[in-house]
Amino acid sequence: MTLYTGVRINDSTELLVDIEEAGGAALSQGFGLAGNTDLDIVRNPLLSKEPYLGRGMIHKVFALSKDKIESDRSFLSLFDKLPRRRLEIRFGKFTMPDFFDVNSVGSDTHFQFNNWSVDNDGAWDYAADTRGYTVGVVADYEDGNWGFRFAEALMPKIANGIDLVWRPWQVHAENWEYELRHGLLPKKPGVLRLLAYTNYANMGIYRIANEQFEAHSSPEPENVPEITNHPWHVTRKYGFDINLEQNLSKYVTAYARWGWDNGKTESFAYTEIDETFNQGVGVNGGWWHRKQDRAGIAFVSNGIKKDHQVYLAEGGEGFLLGDGGLNYGRENIVETFYTAHVWRGIYISPSVQHINDPGYNRDRGPVVVPGFRAHVEF
Repeated sequence: MTLYTGVRINDSTELLVDIEEAGGAALSQGFGLAGNTDLDIVRNPLLSKEPYLGRGMIHKVFALSKDKIESDRSFLSLFDKLPRRRLEIRFGKFTMPDFFDVNSVGSDTHFQFNNWSVDNDGAWDYAADTRGYTVGVVADYEDGNWGFRFAEALMPKIANGIDLVWRPWQVHAENWEYELRHGLLPKKPGVLRLLAYTNYANMGIYRIANEQFEAHSSPEPENVPEITNHPWHVTRKYGFDINLEQNLSKYVTAYARWGWDNGKTESFAYTEIDETFNQGVGVNGGWWHRKQDRAGIAFVSNGIKKDHQVYLAEGGEGFLLGDGGLNYGRENIVETFYTAHVWRGIYISPSVQHINDPGYNRDRGPVVVPGFRAHVEF
């Protein structure tokens, strides 16, 4: 449950505060898949079930032109008009996918796909605590058909940890994204987004963990390689993402993402994916005279680098994967859904996911995961 609140202080400044409540245990407690079947799971069932601050940010808009454009009010902005050319600054607590790697077909777990490697670039190890939030600043320059945004944010203390490190001069993350709103097909709208990121945190190196285990030279004796078995040190992880969406007709939009990271550094914040490609199609129900219905189908293929493969094959564990061995194969997932509008703010959505080689292991699966969502909003 989420309570979205906000107040416009003046024509260019607003305060946004969202309170959330989330609990329960995920399917298999969230373990065993790189592309987990539900982006909205609580990855640590031991977390408090009490309400918590999801987002809390100050949003300031600096007008760089006099002409204005219409803007849809949402939980991220209460302004119904914005300067065509502007600089937006946000400071506070937020989640990175609020502003980066957004896609009109595959980004919204309320109405679209559920799998977290379909809704986000799985190789984008974006700065976040266990619930997916961080603290930082986002600067976004918008100018008609293009925009450029940058974020500086805090990283967690341990992999998938709830506590952030409040030393940004030492542990931090940077994200850059260029967005061009221009279709590849003549006279049909589309968007191209190019993302790059760097993370600095107390992350292990897979090759070093493997070598220490094989040479019996780890700081502490171990029966399997352990990526966290090292003194505190700051290492660097980086990656890139291409995000493309293209209208094919009035009711049909296709999209594709490709993501890559350097792979040698410990998977730390989002999931254990070093390289991914996903593509899909979303359809608006206006095609069959139900304009608030939606349907879609997507395919995603996830992989990890060789050092990560060896680490898991020798019995190592990450914060999501590790079952004592690995017969490596790419994790391939197909997901399809239909979201039906029932009445006012009530929606229901059946779905199904088919997963080959879950957790990159040819000795497991395939797995079929049916799903059903009920969404209510006021």
